[in-house]
Amino acid sequence: MSISDPIADMLTRIRNAVMVGQATVAMPSSKMKIEIANILKDEGYLETVEVVNDEDPNKPVLRLRVKYVGKRRERQSVLTGLERVSRPGRRVYTKKRDIPWVLSGIGIAILSTPKGVMTGQKARSLGIGGELLCKVW
Repeated sequence: MSISDPIADMLTRIRNAVMVGQATVAMPSSKMKIEIANILKDEGYLETVEVVNDEDPNKPVLRLRVKYVGKRRERQSVLTGLERVSRPGRRVYTKKRDIPWVLSGIGIAILSTPKGVMTGQKARSLGIGGELLCKVW
């Protein structure tokens, strides 16, 4: 089955796992998904990111472990929201001065720039804009 928007599929899988309290999420892997997952790990939203080639070496699987805080019954996800901004049908590009602040700096914006996938904060410091992929808080 072909997915028209693999990044939206990734974000939806993570969002669904958080809503039901699952610890791990598995999905088909790609370079862009791995970069986004590593950003989420570096920012503290995920615990681990690993690419596994268990069943078929031609189809790697990306496994993410969602980060939770609190005791067993009262545990809450660190990740509270994910929003896809740029879609295949409507690409959203932003200049360096127009990179959005997500929840006044509490969340992050993830951009695809000429220098790679990075957070909005890093793109601002480098002085570059790019395609606004998603917002996370």
